Amino acid sequence: MMLAADFANTAFFTYFLLPFLIFLSRIMDVTIGTIRIVMVSKGQKYLAPLLGFFEILIWLIAISRIFENLDNWVCYFAYAAGFATGNLIGLLLEERLAMGIVKIQIITRNSATELIANLKDAGYGITYHEAKGSTENVSIIYSIIKRNEIQKVEDLVKTTNPKAFYSIEDVKSVSHGVFHVKTVSRKWRRWRKGK
Repeated sequence: MMLAADFANTAFFTYFLLPFLIFLSRIMDVTIGTIRIVMVSKGQKYLAPLLGFFEILIWLIAISRIFENLDNWVCYFAYAAGFATGNLIGLLLEERLAMGIVKIQIITRNSATELIANLKDAGYGITYHEAKGSTENVSIIYSIIKRNEIQKVEDLVKTTNPKAFYSIEDVKSVSHGVFHVKTVSRKWRRWRKGK
């Protein structure tokens, strides 16, 4: 029967299992770190430190294995590959979570009347004004939306005014205003006004 100490000295453990465990631990700690950074930027003051605790704990375990095996180049490769993969997974996960709110700014040279009506009918609060562009007059529309609704608003803009320019930026916090709760149809609004 093989003892744990004997197993730790096998080529299978040294060149496959140990690097694989280092790779997995780096994926976990970097993914947690990416989410933690997002939580810090969103002002999540209780969740961010908790994630930081687990991030550094996992990192310490991984780095201690590296220092115990300084002559094993496969561990170095696994450490670097885990870091890169952890970044990718962290970004994909953060994109899926779509936490927080953003400001969308839409600039259009065409008449903004239909786009404004469509955004209002979809239940989004908007602010708009006319402005002077570099070559002609434009309409500028602003709205604060949840990150998970970006695609819906982009589709609305592209359908109504495909040549509109828009930009999206993160917003840390807001107070007051009209925020999208559910889709409200134009017919329902007309019916409510008629009552």
